Order: sequence, then C-alpha cells, then structure tokens
Amino acid sequence: MTNTLDLIEAELQHVQGANGVSYAYRRLGRAGEGVPLVFLQHFRGDIDNWDPALVDPIAAERDVILFDNVGIGASTGAVPSTVEEMARDAIAFIEALDLAQVDLFGFSLGGFVAQAIALGRPAIARRLILAGTGAQGAPGMGAWSREVADRLVLREQPGGEDLLYVFYAHTPSSQGAGQASLGRIFQRQEGRDTGVTLDAKDAQYKAIVSWGDPDEQAEKRLAGIAQPTLILQGDNDIMIPTTASHTLAEIIPNSRITIFPDASHGSIFQYATEAAAETVAFLAE
Repeated sequence: MTNTLDLIEAELQHVQGANGVSYAYRRLGRAGEGVPLVFLQHFRGDIDNWDPALVDPIAAERDVILFDNVGIGASTGAVPSTVEEMARDAIAFIEALDLAQVDLFGFSLGGFVAQAIALGRPAIARRLILAGTGAQGAPGMGAWSREVADRLVLREQPGGEDLLYVFYAHTPSSQGAGQASLGRIFQRQEGRDTGVTLDAKDAQYKAIVSWGDPDEQAEKRLAGIAQPTLILQGDNDIMIPTTASHTLAEIIPNSRITIFPDASHGSIFQYATEAAAETVAFLAE
C-alpha cells in the first residue's frame, strides 16, 4: 500500500473486480488505518480532476481512495446509464479491495451514487459527505440550464472558461479561486488519467437526467439513509440547485449542511481548506 500524503505523488493502480472490470485508482494517506474514504467523482471527471488542496489535507488524517468507476478514465467497461448501476459498480470496486466498510465522499453525480449506495447497501457505508449534489426527483433536478448544457454536455472538450463559468460564481473572488484550483488540478503533467470519452459522457448524462425526473417517492426514500451525513454546497450552484441540497438536509435524518458563500458548483475546491477541515472533523466524530 502507498503511504504518500500527496495526490500528485500517488501512483495509478489497478484492481480486478468480480464483474470483470479493471478499476483504476489512486490511494494515498494513512492506507490501512481506520475506515477508508472513497471519493466518487463528478460528471465528465476522472481521478485527476480532484483538487489536491482538498484531498491532501484529508489524506494527512485518513486513508483516501480515488477511483474511476466503470468506463471512466483508465477503468475498463462501458458506463451504465442509471445511477443505480453506477452504485453497483462502485460497490464492486470497494469489494475488489476487500473493504468491509468505507466512508463516501460524493461530488455532484458522485453524490447521487453515494446516496444509492447508502440505500442499496447500507452496511458498506459508514458516513457520507455529499458535495454539490441533490435529492433524486427534487424540484430543479430535472434539467440543466441551456448555458450549463452547452458548456458541459454539448462540447466535445470543455475548456477552462467553461469550467470557470459553471463551477464558480461570476465574481472576481470566486473566479480567481477557480483559476487557482484549475492550476492545482492540472499540475500533474505526466501519467495523468485518460479522461472521459464522449460515449461515457452521454451515458452519464442519461443517468443524470433520469435521476432528476420528478419523483416524490424517491425523495421519501432518502429518509431511509441512516448514516451520519455532511452536506457541502455553494450558495448559488447553477448546475445542481442549492435548494436541492437543502432538500437533502431536510429529509436525511442525521444530516447537517454547510453553505459556502460566493460559490457555485465547485465550492469544495474554492473553499478546499475549509471543506477538508470539515470533512476530517466529521469523519472523526
């Protein structure tokens, strides 16, 4: 096991799941100590789209695992078109590492997957951190705005300006924080993960649209999430409505929410130091 505390130094590893998939992952921090924290990534993101400023302080205290789910980056297979199947595939990865129980950090689409894991296999998830994400079927979850879709769905390869527009508030302070975060994320030049194909992107988006379809019963099922849950969100997320994160906090019984000011979808990167500190404290409770 690796014991590096720096994401930039963590090597890309592979493990074979019982489903025949070769999963790519990076493991860092206090590997083998305590309950591992598994990170679940956002739409069109791979392992190397995590900000080291968020991950490294957590890895100083925890066993941290970042991975590509089926069909993403250097993992094999085809991306499924439902969140429930993505959750099944994530569980197969966790089991491939012989982990009986984990904590989950789900960002955006990864937060959908974390919720599905908590409901489908509650014994495997000890605690949840849900960042920039919302409740299935909640109001506003059914469709992204035209500007967001144009920049992140329709373009073959979103550029820095697209990411800054969607992930950060349209203020000098937030945009400056976004530029700094992108600099950290793309600091790794050699040995980067292989990205997300257009077919994978399309399957992910189909799953997202399906998850967002209005569904009152789906919202009610969230009340069955018994795990302690920390919700992190920006005060004006233009991708996943901030109100949908408040809905999570209202329905999940043992949950609390932190709203970062002057922030959009990438609040956990804009406020990486604060988000990492809250995560470490929450997991240690």
